[in-house]
Parts: sequence; C-alpha cells; structure tokens
Amino acid sequence: MKSLSPMHLLPRRLSCLLVFASTALLTACASLAPSSASLRVTPVPATWSSPAQGGQSATALANWWQRFNDPMLSSLVTQALQANTSVQSAQAALLQARAQRDVQAANTGPSLGASASAQRSQPGSSDASSRFQAGFDASWEPDVFGGNRAAMSASDADARAAETSLGNVQVSLAAEVAASYIDLRGLQTRLTIARSNLALQTETLQIARWRNQAGLASSLDVAQSVASTEQTRAQIPTLQTSVAQSLNALAVLTGQAPGALQAALGTPAAVPLAPGGLALAFPAETLRQRPDVRSAEHRISAALARVDAAEAARYPSFRLGGSLGLSALTLGTLTDGASVLRSLLASVSAPLFDGGAGKAQVRVQEAALEQARLNYQATVLSALKDVEDALVALHGNTERLARLQAASTAATQAELLARQRYQSGLIDFRTVLDTQRSLLSTQDSVASTQATLSADHVRLYKALGGGWAPDATANAR
Repeated sequence: MKSLSPMHLLPRRLSCLLVFASTALLTACASLAPSSASLRVTPVPATWSSPAQGGQSATALANWWQRFNDPMLSSLVTQALQANTSVQSAQAALLQARAQRDVQAANTGPSLGASASAQRSQPGSSDASSRFQAGFDASWEPDVFGGNRAAMSASDADARAAETSLGNVQVSLAAEVAASYIDLRGLQTRLTIARSNLALQTETLQIARWRNQAGLASSLDVAQSVASTEQTRAQIPTLQTSVAQSLNALAVLTGQAPGALQAALGTPAAVPLAPGGLALAFPAETLRQRPDVRSAEHRISAALARVDAAEAARYPSFRLGGSLGLSALTLGTLTDGASVLRSLLASVSAPLFDGGAGKAQVRVQEAALEQARLNYQATVLSALKDVEDALVALHGNTERLARLQAASTAATQAELLARQRYQSGLIDFRTVLDTQRSLLSTQDSVASTQATLSADHVRLYKALGGGWAPDATANAR
C-alpha cells in the first residue's frame, strides 16, 4: 500500500477542517436567529360609551349605502368604486406589491440560464481561428439562516397591507360620495324652502302695499316687507352656487368631468334617510373589520420580517453553482463529446469587518418596527375615537331634529295666523315679519339637520369599517 506524505494529507485535512468549522458556525449562528416579537397591547374598551341600537350587525355593512333605499346613491357609489382615480391607483399599488412578492419568491429557488457564443480571432500574422460555445449555468443559494424566507415574509406582508390599503380607499371613497350626495340633496331642499318662503313674503308684500294704498298701513310696513323679501331672495344665489359645486364634486368622485351629472341630479329630491335599528359590534370586532387597522398590523409583520432579514445578512452565505457546456472550433464539431465542459462550484462567504454596518442596518429595521408599532396604536385609538364621535353626533342630532320639527310645525301655524290677523287689522306688521323669519329659519334648520343626521349615519358606517369586502379585495387583479 502506497503511503501518503504529510503534504498529500494537507488538502484532505483542510477540507475536513472547513467542514467542521462550517458546521460549528452554522449551529452557533442558527441559535442567534432573532424571534418575532408580539404586538404591544393597546387598551380596547369592552363596549361603546353610547348604547347600541337593536338590529343590523356591524359585520354585514359591506354595502351599507343600500340601506338608504336610494337607487341614485347606490349607482353613484358603485360607479365611483369602479372609476375613481384613487381606487385605480390603489389597485395598481396592489398589483405592484403582488408582483414584488412574486419576484422575491422566485429569488428563493435555484436559477438556470442558457448561453451561446461565437468568436473569431487572428493574433498577429497567425492564421485566424474560431471558437463556438453553448451551455447551461445553474446556481442556488441555500437559505441557511432564513434571510430569504424573512424577505419573502416581508414582501407577502406588504402585499396584504396593499390589499387592506385598497379596502381603506374604498371605505373612504364610498363615505365621501354618500356625504356629498346627501349634502347636495340637503342644499336642494333648502333652496326649495327658500323659494317657498320667498313666495309667501312676496304675497305679504303685496298685501302691505294694498293696505298702504287704502290708508290702512304705513309706508314703514312696505319698506320692512321689501327688506325681508330681498334678504330671502339674496340667499337663493348662494344656495344655487353650493348646489352647482356639489354636483361638480360628485362628478369628479365618480370619475367624470364637472357638470356631467347636471342632467341626472339637477332635479331636487329628498334627503335620503337611513333606517333605524343599527346594532354596533364590540370594539374589538370593529377593529378587525376596519381595513386601516388590518393594514397597520400587516406593516408590523413586514417590519418584523425585515429585522430578521437584517440579522441573517450578518451571517455567512453559501452558494452552489455549476455549468455544463460544449466548446468546439467549428459548428460541426460542437456536439462532439470531447468538447463537453463541466464545472461545479461550492462557496461560502462571511463578513469579517464591515465597520458596524450590519449592526447599524439591524438598528435601522428595529427603529422602523417601533414606528410601525406606534402607528398601529395610533390607528387603533383613532378608530375608537371615530366610532365614539359618530355615536355622540348621531344621538345629539337625532334629538335636535325632533325639537326642530316641533318648532317648524308651530312656526308654520304661527305664520298662517299672523297673516290672517294682519289682513284683518288685528296685529301690526312687525309680528308678521317675525313669524315669517322664524318660519324660514326653522324650516332651513330642519333641512340642514336632516342632512347632517344622514351624514352622521355615513360617518358611523365608515367608522365601523363598512364599505369593503376583504375576500373580494384579496382576489382583485
């Protein structure tokens, strides 16, 4: 048996040493892999401050605008969700996030490439020569410390955050369209009331003039009636301007040019009223329903994964590669077995000194994680405030509307009696003016409060997270 010299044994010993060192390094570094921290606990109350009403469950509010029983409102919201530029931009961002996730997923597996080349060279006065090559190259980087898996998790969390961001845009847009539509109908109702009161005041002015001509009233009555009539007439252009601006706003929200909805919405209609009987989910259930809270959760998951990826980047990386190709002087001999070229490469690299850049990058991602956590807490608190504010406003405006409606009924009766008694000469003209001003004010307040009350329902639906379907958003392409 042939003996081996120490020089012959050296390569084998070095190979064994590298294997043992690599194994020890893998074990040591794997034990240092960071673990994902849990979310900080954000205090969430068990119930809302305002008592819930019996009826509809808050978890079934994906198409809450249909509860107003206004076909035009449903049509506008549907069109806005399809054509609004904000929704389309959010959809494009979702497609981008999903594509980035697919790119990251593709990077975790082996890669295979093909190449071919032809070379013609002539050194000095020597004869020209040719060389033809063709082959395949393959490589794979084993994800020993989970860096690629962490990057994949971050991309996946970003994609889920983009889905919920799209849902948040849909929720906000549906609420904005509904609020603008309600505002339009409220302004149209107020314009109708102003015109109706102007007709009454014009009739009263005519009566004052007749009585003045007959010597039964002074010119002061006529002057006061003219002043009151012109003040009411001055309100009409302001309301007309607001109506036109609301129409333009709705047109833009639905992806159309200003003025496009004049024919469809120019005719006045009643303010859509939401039916009663809305049951509120518990605060924790509402938070799960809201897309902005879900998006904040996904951002934390992405930040956690990036911390893991930054930690893994500080450890050694391994790479396996190989190639199989053909090389020949002529195309005809390219398939000759003697021209087959084979190679196999295994490599390992580890950062030895980087000036602390690796640790600094970990701190960068940890700071981003802390920002994501704080943003989540702020989002939760804001969501709770939105619901509480909507409930308080809804309760207060409901009571206010009841009082104003009673006042409007009384003002209508008072105005009728005042005109009749003035015609009979039983009261002075100042009483007539006061009752007519009160009638216009109370009727205008009733119309404004009805619109505000409907808008309060819209804000409550939005605060509860209604207006999006998570499954439909996740499947959107």
